[in-house]
Amino acid sequence: MFDSPDFDFDVTPYAGVDAERLVRHTYCSGEASAWRSLLVQCFTHAREVERLELPGTSDLHLVLCTHGDAVMRTGTGGGRAVRRRWVPGRMELMVPGRPTTRGYRTASTLRTTQVHIPRATVDRTAAQLGVGETDFEALAAHLGEGDAAVEHIVRALPAAPGTSDLYAESAASFLTTHLLTGGRGQAPPGPERTAVRTGIAIMRERLADPLTLADLAAEVHLSVYHFIRVFRETTGETPHRYLTRLRIERARHLLTSTTLTVGQIAERCGFSGPGALSAAFLSHVGVRPSVYRKNA
Repeated sequence: MFDSPDFDFDVTPYAGVDAERLVRHTYCSGEASAWRSLLVQCFTHAREVERLELPGTSDLHLVLCTHGDAVMRTGTGGGRAVRRRWVPGRMELMVPGRPTTRGYRTASTLRTTQVHIPRATVDRTAAQLGVGETDFEALAAHLGEGDAAVEHIVRALPAAPGTSDLYAESAASFLTTHLLTGGRGQAPPGPERTAVRTGIAIMRERLADPLTLADLAAEVHLSVYHFIRVFRETTGETPHRYLTRLRIERARHLLTSTTLTVGQIAERCGFSGPGALSAAFLSHVGVRPSVYRKNA
């Protein structure tokens, strides 16, 4: 189950580990779409891991936490393990060729989406951009601070099954170019980028609240017009659409993991009522919440 499909990738992240006890494979683009330009996988992790040894890969390996709350201990050999809090939106880039050891404990289910981009794609893009040898340490540090554009793409990839490899190739090209250039031309610099990250964090923390654009803009000390502009430049979406997508993602999770009514889910996800949730859900997912729950 954890063997890499017939792709030009090094290895899958959990090949050889005690899969039944530590991690469960829930999605693989190789099975859903037969992509060759990148590999996308989703995992559900055990709630407690004392020591999980992961091999280094040659690929550009991105990890996005999509659910849970854990303090992750990450060791890279020799030095003391680094502790970081993993919550939805936490991004990491695994430095190629570097084995790591992880350990954590969480009271909630931990889920990740992980993307592998072939090293050949990275090296070819670097040569085309003329950036010289890739500094993966710097890329990892940058991504660890948060990157809304990368997060948006990684979240979208598992929702695109059945598309051609052109879709995967385009995503791999964008992600690689964006990372190697530090997002130049893709995102505003300095304080404005921080304002967008802060705005997204507020959205995630207050999904159930009736947030307005004015509220968000005031929280990050920007005018409404300025906040909309820099948010769209960074994420490719307006704040309203981004917030709605987050609420729909929460609603999808609650529909499949709880017995809450649609009305109760609407209240927890910040919708004015079941009708508003149903309309937004149909627009974003293509079916009504009740149909989605039945099919799931």
